[in-house]
Amino acid sequence: MKTLIIINDAPYGTEKAYNALRIANQLNKDYPETEVVIFLMADGVNCAIPNQNTPNGYYNIERMLKLSTRSGTRLLLCGSCLDARGLKNIELVDKAEISTMAELTKQISESEKVLTF
Repeated sequence: MKTLIIINDAPYGTEKAYNALRIANQLNKDYPETEVVIFLMADGVNCAIPNQNTPNGYYNIERMLKLSTRSGTRLLLCGSCLDARGLKNIELVDKAEISTMAELTKQISESEKVLTF
């Protein structure tokens, strides 16, 4: 089974990205046979910026993404969203892949479940 998680929100300010990654990491833990794909778009692409520095005791989206990709999650980022924010040529977290809307629609059509945040 494949689950696609689409994150549209910035990493901080709301807890949408945090909750999306909590679900992704729980899926990886409890259902390792499930293929998990995360697609970051709109302000969600900011989740893949490395070297995030959050206060002690506060969740860190970069660490949560790394945990997810180490567990096998595929991490795709909207290339035009990165470009619109001036982020297309910056370093991204490990295993981040710049992607396209065509790839997103392919992932949607192949997934049994699609969650959006």
